[in-house]
Amino acid sequence: MTSVKTPADEAEARAIQDELRHRVVLTEHGPPPGQGFVTGVDVAYDDTRDLVAAAAVVLDAATLAVVEEATAVGRVSFPYVPGLLAFRELPTVLAALDALTVPPGLVVCDGYGLAHPRGFGLACHLGVVTGLPSIGVAKNPFTFSYEEPGTRRGDAAALLAADGAEVGRALRTQDRTKPVYVSVGHKVSLDNACAHVLALSPRFRIPETTRHADSLCRRALREAS
Repeated sequence: MTSVKTPADEAEARAIQDELRHRVVLTEHGPPPGQGFVTGVDVAYDDTRDLVAAAAVVLDAATLAVVEEATAVGRVSFPYVPGLLAFRELPTVLAALDALTVPPGLVVCDGYGLAHPRGFGLACHLGVVTGLPSIGVAKNPFTFSYEEPGTRRGDAAALLAADGAEVGRALRTQDRTKPVYVSVGHKVSLDNACAHVLALSPRFRIPETTRHADSLCRRALREAS
């Protein structure tokens, strides 16, 4: 079973990020869209009971049919600190992934990869500790700037850090809808990450991986509560 250490405090969490950030692989193209498996992961919280539920949903990349799903419920073991959310979510996400019986293939996180204040969002952290190719698909751009992409599906614009570096893309997945914000996690190129997101979003703004995982983790949390 894949496991991660829970930091004692914010300083230790940042030190762990600094160490693991250098292990992110940015030189691999990643699996081709529409082939093999692709897995969405997401979490839901019950703050009153300090519970977190995670879901992992495996889809057939060619048909987007659900192949397998798994959930895990655990206690929140790290406080809410902006930029360090992976330490709250990752232990339970890993437990859900470990419960799968099929290889997850590409993992799609509801959140950030390189497009993160410290350059190491959940998609990066998960990819490094598991070795799996991973990407982040966020609903909001966080602290990064971008030009509005064109209005058509597939139009994209660079998501820029303060130093001008491209850390992701604002990607229009449906005509005339708000874009999603795609960033690399591990072992996937940005071009390929965007191609995957378009393949996973044939009808809706949000990828099917995230839609399934969001519904499943919320149901798991209700049942646990």
